[in-house]
Amino acid sequence: MTIRRLAEEQRLSGAVVAGGTVWLAGQVADDASLDAEGQTADILRQIDALLAEACTDKRALVSVTVVLADIRDAPAMNRAWDAWLDPAHKPARMTIEAPLVDPAWRVEITGVALAP
Repeated sequence: MTIRRLAEEQRLSGAVVAGGTVWLAGQVADDASLDAEGQTADILRQIDALLAEACTDKRALVSVTVVLADIRDAPAMNRAWDAWLDPAHKPARMTIEAPLVDPAWRVEITGVALAP
């Protein structure tokens, strides 16, 4: 089996492609000064880029987990999500509240997609 590691960093890969599946690492905003809506839009842009590098796109997402540092940011996160989402290809999604590693991060998103 071939394993492709995308956007490798010191401790992790931004995504791993293996066995027809793409596993996304938890993605956080490049600009942590943005509000929750802005951070979400930034993260979704990163997810689009990772999926493109894996030769797929958001329509192939089967599962997404959204972690919010403050659950009261859910409406703001959902505004960015709704603007990005392809309504004909909605993944299963879970949204939870949990502390994030950097206190400036409002949102972290991970997911699983099918690869061609």
